Amino acid sequence: MDLNNPKTAQSGTLESMDCVVTITGPEKNRAIEITGSASARFETVMKKVIDETLDGLGVSEPVRVHVQDNGAMDVVLGARVEAAYRRYAGGGSR
Repeated sequence: MDLNNPKTAQSGTLESMDCVVTITGPEKNRAIEITGSASARFETVMKKVIDETLDGLGVSEPVRVHVQDNGAMDVVLGARVEAAYRRYAGGGSR
């Protein structure tokens, strides 16, 4: 893990009912940061969706996930996390 050579990938838009997910790594530990109008009320659920999505993809390396939320539903958040991680890992956005 080369902490001096970070990678970054992003998915999503700033449109209403969407979110922008940025994944950066490598990190020392998995970290999740959520900002946006509803982040205080739904942070726990959003973190669960993010963790479950990364775990479902088999992500074991520690990454930092930042979400700028603009009212995205859970399914949108999961899709954005998956697309961002696939880009981060070099697998495109399928």
